[in-house]
Amino acid sequence: MGFTEDIAKVSEQVRKRADQVVGEEPTKMALIVPFLSAIGYDVYDPSEVIPEYVADFATKRAGQFEKVDYALAINNNIVMLVEAKARGQKAEAHDGQLRKYFNALVTTKVAVVTNGIEYRFFTDLRDKNVMDKDPFFTFNILEYNSKDIDNLKFFHRDNFEVTAITNHAEEMVYVKGMTQLVGNLLRSPSEEFIRFLVTELGTVAPSYEIQGRITGRVIDKFKPIVKKSIQESLVELMTRSLSQEIAQPTEVEVETEIEEEEPQDAPESKIVTTAEEIEAFEKIKSITQTSKSYSFELKYKDTASYFGINLGKTTWWFLRLYLSSQKKSFITRLSVDEVKSLVSNFEVQEVTASLGDAASKVIISSVNDFDKLTSLILRCYEAEAAKHSPLTTNVIRMEKSA
Repeated sequence: MGFTEDIAKVSEQVRKRADQVVGEEPTKMALIVPFLSAIGYDVYDPSEVIPEYVADFATKRAGQFEKVDYALAINNNIVMLVEAKARGQKAEAHDGQLRKYFNALVTTKVAVVTNGIEYRFFTDLRDKNVMDKDPFFTFNILEYNSKDIDNLKFFHRDNFEVTAITNHAEEMVYVKGMTQLVGNLLRSPSEEFIRFLVTELGTVAPSYEIQGRITGRVIDKFKPIVKKSIQESLVELMTRSLSQEIAQPTEVEVETEIEEEEPQDAPESKIVTTAEEIEAFEKIKSITQTSKSYSFELKYKDTASYFGINLGKTTWWFLRLYLSSQKKSFITRLSVDEVKSLVSNFEVQEVTASLGDAASKVIISSVNDFDKLTSLILRCYEAEAAKHSPLTTNVIRMEKSA
């Protein structure tokens, strides 16, 4: 079952249960816990989904320690905090304890407030390590579209990456604001916008250039002209788009390798690379060195979420290891069927959140299991290497000819 189907299943459950759910605790168990499970967290693993989380720095209020309803952990790092409200209440953080926890936990970059129906996602776009007042994304389990699902995938356990979430959150916020601004200008062009268009008119053709000063009278004259021009431009764009879509011939897709821009890593001061992760890296490195076709120099990237192994660039990863939790696993960029054909006696699961390619998860008991998975490791390495070898060869050829 894919991620979209998982969320649809939870949506149907919530639709059936919601009217019978009264109070915060029933909301957690009947509505919120199934959602956490759908985004990839093992709700039965107390090291991964920590209910009633109390931090070391918590202070007492009315005789009890301040706490948050759920802390979600990956590799023993708290990455997301969840504050629950009873169904029917607004999904708003009224007191400051969620904000206090968010601001104090360095590895935590996402906070969620939910009433089991609406999920409001917060981060620290305005000030680093300070929770924003407004959510950057709101998801309604009873009313969502495919774009909402694509946004929600960023928070799935198998996809969770601080840098990607921060960049995506920033883009969402500014795209939303810019869309509103452009929409307002198109519906009701401001004087400044009209003045800009009139000033630039001469760049289309010298004959269109407006001579003399652009006065208020000129602006008033051009206001209806600008409105009509906007309407005609939008109609033309839509007509052209539809025409191109209809006329678009069916082509055989030719895969072209292009240089991917290396994302800038956010500082992760609390990340500690463990001896177990280094041992796993050395085992995997040793296996890949047996390849007769490729000889990439392996590197690793340690994050709060996973320990990734790549071909020298973080975007060229072929394995993501999850070794710190009780249920150890790793993710490949191969399909479930292909992985199952290469291994036996290991549990293989479909990765429900999109990682851009086919993906699957293999459950292991310890890093020693990699010794039993040499065929799979080698296949993962060579499959990723095959994507980039033509590009690497071309780059080397260009350097030699320069």
